[in-house]
Amino acid sequence: MGFNKFDLEGIESYVTNNLRLFLSMAVGLLMFVGIVAVSVFFINVRGAEQTMVPDVRGRDLTSALLELQVKELYPRIQLRFSQSAAEKGLILEQSPRPGTIVRAGRRIHLVISQGVAVSMVGNYLGRNVEDVRAELMGGFQASAGLPGQHFITLREPFMYVHSPEPAGTILQQRPEPGTEISGPVMMELVVSRGIENAMMNLPNLVGLGLEDALEQISRTGIDFVFSLRPARDGERPGTVVSQYPEGNTRALTTTRIALTMASPNDISENEVFGLFEFNMGRNPYPLPIRLDSILPGGERVQLLSVNYAGGPLSVPFRQPVGSVLVLYMLNREMHREPIGHRFL
Repeated sequence: MGFNKFDLEGIESYVTNNLRLFLSMAVGLLMFVGIVAVSVFFINVRGAEQTMVPDVRGRDLTSALLELQVKELYPRIQLRFSQSAAEKGLILEQSPRPGTIVRAGRRIHLVISQGVAVSMVGNYLGRNVEDVRAELMGGFQASAGLPGQHFITLREPFMYVHSPEPAGTILQQRPEPGTEISGPVMMELVVSRGIENAMMNLPNLVGLGLEDALEQISRTGIDFVFSLRPARDGERPGTVVSQYPEGNTRALTTTRIALTMASPNDISENEVFGLFEFNMGRNPYPLPIRLDSILPGGERVQLLSVNYAGGPLSVPFRQPVGSVLVLYMLNREMHREPIGHRFL
């Protein structure tokens, strides 16, 4: 059975029309997929670009890095000396500026302070030697090995002389203030011991309880040594019962006052009464010491704070069982002692 001319023309027209429809649909589908893909791409890119640079100036590096990490930003670090020692380790500058909108993954330029660079010897005359020691040891100097930047160290022991200046005051220094530094420097100091044979009025501690006696010692700064014994007839337990030299008399400021305290008679099973003892070296002049008690719950209580000439130290205490006594000199821990038994 054959096809005539009209049948062939109809089939050809039908195929042509359907092919055009198929191609149109295919092209439309490809365009739709392309538009969707491009839209998703730009949405993602735009989302990544909408990251605001935080303000990390004046903050330490650790906290700044944590905040930058949250924003998916990464640091580029530069070290620089600054004019203030208090700025050491802090971020001085940043780029881009805070509030700038950038793409995630952007590098943020951070300038961090190395502290104060020393290119000449400072003037330490008239300052307390312990403050100067802490300053020089605490990182106020630039790192050794950098061109033109060097450490200043102190030659010890210092030379001590009596003078009208308060004990610990720097009277002379070598090299002199303003000397340019061309290498590591060893500084020699002459330090005041205070007035020679200075006199003071001794306080009368007889009859005072433990806390009041320690408060008087902290306030007057006397040199002292304690001993403990049971109360005798006519003596009140838990108080200072004898003192030598006697109170309300004149004595040298270097005089060590011998104090005897009668043991209290009301110590509970959860308390300890005893004598904290520690033998430290003699100081060239009285230096600040502090005795703290860390209670079992973690609370810290200050028992004594005084300038102490050194040597054997003995301080009565009455604290809960399980406390820890901690001795400091110049705010540095020297000794700690747990309390685990009653004093006998």
